[in-house]
Amino acid sequence: MNFRIGSLTLFLLFLSFTNLVAFQSESEPSDSLAVIANEILLERITVTGSPVWRTSIPGAASYISSGQLLLQSYSDIHRVLRSVSGVNIQEEDGFGLRPNIGMRGAGVERSTKVNIMEDGVLASPAPYSAPAAYYFPNTARIHSVEVRKGSSQIKYGPNTTGGAINLLSTPIPSNFSANAEVSGGQFSSGKLYTSLGNSSSRFGWLLEGLRMNNEGFKQLDGSGDTGFLIRDVIGKFMVRSDGDAAVFQRLEFKAGYNDQVSDETYLGLTREDFRTTPLRRYAGSQADRITTEHLQFSARHFALFSNSVDLTTTLYHNTFSRNWYKLQSVNGQSMSAVLRNPSENPEAMGFLNGSLNSPDNSLIVRANDRNYYSRGAESVLGIRFEAGRLGNQAELGVRFHQDQEDRFQLEDGYRMQNGLMQLSNPGVPGTQDNRIGSATALSVFLKNKMTWHEFTFSPGIRIENIWFRNENFGRSDPERSGSNLNITEYEIFEFIPGFGLTFKATDHLTLISGIHKGFSPPSPGSPAETRSEKSINYEVGGRFQNDIFHTELIGFYNDYSNMLGSDLAAGGGSGTTAQFNAGSVRVFGVEFSAGTDFADYLQQTAFSLPFSVNYTYTDASFRNSFRSTFGPWGNVTKGDMMPYIPEHQLNVQLGYHQNKLSVQLNSSYMPAMRTVAGSGSLVSEFSTDSYFVTDLSSSYQLLPDYSLFINIRNLFNETYVVSDRPAGLRPGLPRMAIAGIRFAI
Repeated sequence: MNFRIGSLTLFLLFLSFTNLVAFQSESEPSDSLAVIANEILLERITVTGSPVWRTSIPGAASYISSGQLLLQSYSDIHRVLRSVSGVNIQEEDGFGLRPNIGMRGAGVERSTKVNIMEDGVLASPAPYSAPAAYYFPNTARIHSVEVRKGSSQIKYGPNTTGGAINLLSTPIPSNFSANAEVSGGQFSSGKLYTSLGNSSSRFGWLLEGLRMNNEGFKQLDGSGDTGFLIRDVIGKFMVRSDGDAAVFQRLEFKAGYNDQVSDETYLGLTREDFRTTPLRRYAGSQADRITTEHLQFSARHFALFSNSVDLTTTLYHNTFSRNWYKLQSVNGQSMSAVLRNPSENPEAMGFLNGSLNSPDNSLIVRANDRNYYSRGAESVLGIRFEAGRLGNQAELGVRFHQDQEDRFQLEDGYRMQNGLMQLSNPGVPGTQDNRIGSATALSVFLKNKMTWHEFTFSPGIRIENIWFRNENFGRSDPERSGSNLNITEYEIFEFIPGFGLTFKATDHLTLISGIHKGFSPPSPGSPAETRSEKSINYEVGGRFQNDIFHTELIGFYNDYSNMLGSDLAAGGGSGTTAQFNAGSVRVFGVEFSAGTDFADYLQQTAFSLPFSVNYTYTDASFRNSFRSTFGPWGNVTKGDMMPYIPEHQLNVQLGYHQNKLSVQLNSSYMPAMRTVAGSGSLVSEFSTDSYFVTDLSSSYQLLPDYSLFINIRNLFNETYVVSDRPAGLRPGLPRMAIAGIRFAI
């Protein structure tokens, strides 16, 4: 199989190259042809297309522009997505380095139920065999963000329940462009960003670099960093045909490198310690550190054969390695068990906080050493035609994909001595976990947008055929000789239909509705009885937009016949990553968003006062009883509410822009959430805190090419619990001020 996909990749690259060298003219490209090509290519690689097309999308869709991202200057995707209704978020480290994102109650654990993409390419380390997103594209270099929900997102698999998030990287500029940003702030934070690019009639290129560092806001017992260092480099090269070519073609190559060193832990605090010192970190986490390295390569070829037919082919290959060296257990117990009942475990607590000396191997630290790859080829054929009175825009897509997760883990034993951890028993690589999970998938989708008078019908189907393989070498065979090899293989075939309908009731009002099948596959290593996640999802609503006001109101109902739970350590489980059946679940809710500019009502042109608000109501409950060993679910009774799904979410943004000055307040409200499944009134012992957090963003154009900015996260320094997992209570980011200067030509 590896040989076959390698040969296919080389063949498609060769085909793209031979097409390009066949160009016969050196004249400037036709403006009309280039415009058509750019618009069509944008629709093929994005999930919402051009922002002005949103009104015709038969489902909920959101777009966060480059201007908005630049003003807010967020490096935390959680903060970016607070402005999108229907998105569920669980913070973890305060910086959004390992996001937990869900949509419409689909679950937030490591974003496993959401299709995360960069420039239309799946970005998770192994989206089929190990979908937990321990790698996430660096938000600080992202140009814009798209979110797609509802029936029309079946184009983007493998998960079709929650939705799709596409992060668009910085495009190759049409003219010479140079940008730089230098900033610094509290907790010794620093950021250096540069980009340089240019285009001519036939060629274009871009180089982009980013370095971010922070010493962390948590205070480690005995001192020490709790922050991170991130480096990111991206390069792009583009070549295209000229306007006289019989077939307009464009070929773009992209390569990127990212690495990270983060002094982060799974260890939180007891409730009593959180009340007195919420930013504390126990001495038992002093060795905790995650190191990662990510490489991405892609080539995309676009051919416009006529105004009616186009073909986009994308080849991609991503590799990701990570080793999270972190405390796993203390005194033979899980950290969660100790922190939930500190009074019953005084000795273990003493070992954790360093107040007691401990014997050898009382602290077990696991090296979660894993390597991933994700690679494939995808082609999308677009055809536009008339059939009687019906206008049609059809897309046929085929994707061949392979990915793999390789676990080769060990555990070291430590003792606590005078507040310092000392290695007492080094482990042997491969003796804790020693297995390879892989997936090969062939996906096909067909969708058509048919227009008749004021109606737009959008039927579509998706087919996922997936072959899973799990090779468990066993803990006693670190050499992987195969003496104790256990292999399990299985195949999944899924037919996924969807249908959307829009009706343009007036020039300003569009009504939408849709129904589609939700699907998520179980990962390798799951119990034999584990079935695919399946649901039937409905939505109905409308959009209104005129020159000064826009709003969207959508109701949704997701009826799961079987929801999957994932045994992730990040979610409070044991960390096997095996998935299990949770049975019937019902999720329903309402999404509302609106925006305007108050200056229009004041008939002011000297300044603007942009305002936006979004609100989400979600009710997510289990419709059957079952028993599980997954901590946040445990023993579930029919009618219990799902944990970490807030009932209400609210985000409000208000800005002021005049001449060279821009200021924005971004406020978010989150109520207390359950941390375990249950019903009735919330119990403080098993819930997060409610919070209302406001961020301030401001910039001033000092000179034509230079601007100054000051941003303050958590302006009023709210202290709040965001989760009690993986183990113990975790705080949100405290107040952090950042100032810097930007240069752009």
